[in-house]
Amino acid sequence: MANAHTEQKGAALLATAVAAIGVVFGDIGTSPLYTMKESFSGSHGMPISETNVLGILSLATWALILVVSIKYVIFIMRANNRGEGGIMAMMALALQSVGENRNLRRVIVTLAIFGAALFYGDGVITPAMSILGAVEGMKVIAPEFERYIVPATIVIVLGLFAMQRSGTAGVGRVFGPIMTIWFLVIGVLGLVEILVAPTILRAVNPWYGVLFFLAHPLISFVALGTVVLAITGAEAVYADMGHFGMKPIRIAWFVWVFPGLLLNYYGQGALLLNDPTAAANPFYLLAPDWARIPLLILATCAAVIASQAVISGAFSVTRQAIQLGFAPRMRVLHTSDETAGQIFVPWVNRFLLIAIILTVIGFQNSTNLAAAYGIAVTGAMLIDTLLALIVAVNLWRWSKPLAILAGFVFISIDLGFFLANAIKIPHGGWYPLVLGALVFLFMTTWRKGRVLIGAKMKAEGLSLAPFISSIAAHPPLRVPGSAVFMTTSLDSVPHALLHNLKHNKVLHDRNVLLTVEVQEIPVVDKGDRLIIEALGNEFYSIKLRFGFAEDPNVPRVLESCEACGLPFDMMDTTFFLSRETLVPTADKGMPLWRDKIFAFMHRNAEPATAYFQIPGNRLIELGTQVDI
Repeated sequence: MANAHTEQKGAALLATAVAAIGVVFGDIGTSPLYTMKESFSGSHGMPISETNVLGILSLATWALILVVSIKYVIFIMRANNRGEGGIMAMMALALQSVGENRNLRRVIVTLAIFGAALFYGDGVITPAMSILGAVEGMKVIAPEFERYIVPATIVIVLGLFAMQRSGTAGVGRVFGPIMTIWFLVIGVLGLVEILVAPTILRAVNPWYGVLFFLAHPLISFVALGTVVLAITGAEAVYADMGHFGMKPIRIAWFVWVFPGLLLNYYGQGALLLNDPTAAANPFYLLAPDWARIPLLILATCAAVIASQAVISGAFSVTRQAIQLGFAPRMRVLHTSDETAGQIFVPWVNRFLLIAIILTVIGFQNSTNLAAAYGIAVTGAMLIDTLLALIVAVNLWRWSKPLAILAGFVFISIDLGFFLANAIKIPHGGWYPLVLGALVFLFMTTWRKGRVLIGAKMKAEGLSLAPFISSIAAHPPLRVPGSAVFMTTSLDSVPHALLHNLKHNKVLHDRNVLLTVEVQEIPVVDKGDRLIIEALGNEFYSIKLRFGFAEDPNVPRVLESCEACGLPFDMMDTTFFLSRETLVPTADKGMPLWRDKIFAFMHRNAEPATAYFQIPGNRLIELGTQVDI
């Protein structure tokens, strides 16, 4: 029995690892399509020589080792917030680690929001770059096909986003085996060329990277902007951790993905030394003529899959941002009955689809996009490093020497890549920065707006304790049933309660003030889910707690209150919500233009009925006008 159970667990782990190959490593797995090509034939391409080829290969090798293997797969993946990954999960963990230090909390939140904003910019650039890079193999096969590259790319993008509703699990089952074959094929193609020129393996020695810098101090710095293409997608390793778990991702990387990438890069390097004209597209020219059409088909499939890593990550980051109060409520659909982390966010899906199509039309080819690629990725990587170091020092209690050493190594690498890509800003690097800045603006506007509304509603509200005393002294007419008033503060009287009493002149037999809190952990333990307090005169306060990776199903939790002596009959319970109508004004809160943005986001947020899963026939909304 024990052996059968162990075999079953092993099979499940292997299946998850294969699915992770398809979703998590799609982006970094298609980097061989364009990394060496852009290094030697792109806008900043270098002349082909033994020093240059070995130097670029050495830099790419050690970038994969230090940034992906050590920093992300080993170090940052340790910062899993109860199984969840991504910038928002990291932020929550960092906030827990610093306690009530307001200044440090403000820095952490700002870094995390900007990191999330850059991740969305990457989510637009990556699919466009990967799919264009693959489809451009058409002109290697037949130059006259060049005019079909952009239309074919758009058709493929449309097909990819149409598949998203089936969920990460469904996509992973299809994509995992394809990407497993992909890494095998590109590894074999590289190995064949390595056997022709085995001296290329000298590039494993980091000294060749040093020699490259010594030989070309200025050009080598610029070259870092193309070397970084080899590690784009590394941040998805952490962002998608909640979908598959730490162990399957680590197994997939070290056993299958990393070896396949290295073999292919070294094969391309050997080809370039033997035939410098192959710089036009060394990836496709690794294959014999008869294999290029099948390779084009496989590469296109792999490029489609590459986009999945950032799309899945964008869904996860969005849900976490909503729960933590950095984004308006949106519809979130669960695509798996078994894994809570597998979700689909229709609004984000539409946004990415439109933005990617516009990017493909605007940039036209992967060389133009390479100039825009990298700045968002390296910025997000630098922020990941800073937040992870805060967690390491404050939560894991790393010693100062260890933290300083790790910080020096990782920050130096990230900063070097970021500065090398900053050169690209005038040539297209501005594009992901503009996308990131817009997302940053929307997220900070939403956060600030909600804080201002909460403060204003609290300032204008009545104190709860005297109100209950006055109700006891001068009781209004009571009607049967329970009334649940949703509020953000349990210290003041909800506006919906006051409006109901003022206009209907009645109170229910039992009145419950309910607030929902989102904790800085993915899932709240069952025992900590709710706190009930009797306030007297049949008034109660209930505090519901959810994690940032959970969906707040209010009626289901209220049904569990019976165990605490406060039973609810949902058919005899009415929910009251206050719906604010926002009036932007020039003399309060934020600047008027930001007030208008916030009011627009507020109007288009998903109704609380759907978000808190409250039955529409048990809900009464009462309007309140709020000047902001």
